[in-house]
Amino acid sequence: MKLVQSSFSPVYFWAMMKILITNYVHPDLKKRFEEMGHEVDYDPDFKYADLPAVIGQYHGLVINTKIKMTAEMIDLGTNLKFIGRLGSGLDIINLPHAAKKGIEVISTPEGNRNAVAEHVFSMLLALNNNIIRADKEIRSGIWNREANRGVELENKIFGIVGLGNTGQSLAAKLSPWAHRVLYYDKYLLKRPTHLTNIESVSLESLQKQCDIISFHVPLTEETRHMIDREFIEGCKDGVIIINTCRGKVANTSDLIEAMKKGKLGGLCLDVFENEKTSTYSQDEQEQYDRLFKLKKTVFTPHIAGWTTESLQKIANVMADKVAKAFDC
Repeated sequence: MKLVQSSFSPVYFWAMMKILITNYVHPDLKKRFEEMGHEVDYDPDFKYADLPAVIGQYHGLVINTKIKMTAEMIDLGTNLKFIGRLGSGLDIINLPHAAKKGIEVISTPEGNRNAVAEHVFSMLLALNNNIIRADKEIRSGIWNREANRGVELENKIFGIVGLGNTGQSLAAKLSPWAHRVLYYDKYLLKRPTHLTNIESVSLESLQKQCDIISFHVPLTEETRHMIDREFIEGCKDGVIIINTCRGKVANTSDLIEAMKKGKLGGLCLDVFENEKTSTYSQDEQEQYDRLFKLKKTVFTPHIAGWTTESLQKIANVMADKVAKAFDC
């Protein structure tokens, strides 16, 4: 790889990079990288165990959740200039070590923020209107209208914890639905100017007022098990909890306990503490058996940001950001 000086300015840019894409992506990404002049190896079935042997030859690495970029793995990437994360969760990358090595970390939350926001609505409407249960019953010849009487969102107070890309997308969609929209974000100093329908409050105030709380925070040591017994006890009785960010943001045992006690009025989970069912310990299997038997729940397999449209958006956001970062 060589440095080339632009004839228009003294800015230097990378003439060519060798990039490995380790997950299934929209064809736009490979196409656009190649149009920039980069060499691309695309292997959607790439195995994590094979990475140490080849990482040293690449300048760029595009990953999803199956690849964990630990400090040790980053050290093996002696030529790495960037790590691209398809999606938003950066907990799979040792960010301080990447920064220490001068490696650009690029994520694409803009690509699936709309998909996640729509999925939150889907889960909540399915829960409040008994869609899943009613569907199963009517397929079995059971016609039970009264038992499936729904609950409307009108006049409800909706809380958002974390007002990043997905939190803002959700807030924008809530205007014609919820009576009030409250948000808590410790690191957002000013309300985004395009969101006029939301109110910034303390976490304690959000807990006490909201009928529904949706979480959109990254997984950090600060947010790990943020949704625990103490948090739930500080909420209104009957509150509905929605988690579409990271499974370990919630303490599964505490969720089960709160549902059984009736403290929670409903639970929507797209993410779980352990999403590899084949690795469940006996205790985990028993725990998830208890969770999945609970009523007033809706579960999906980490697909909130998993749409046809987001697949293409993520690819193009990644390409745009790499082009900008490396002037290519």
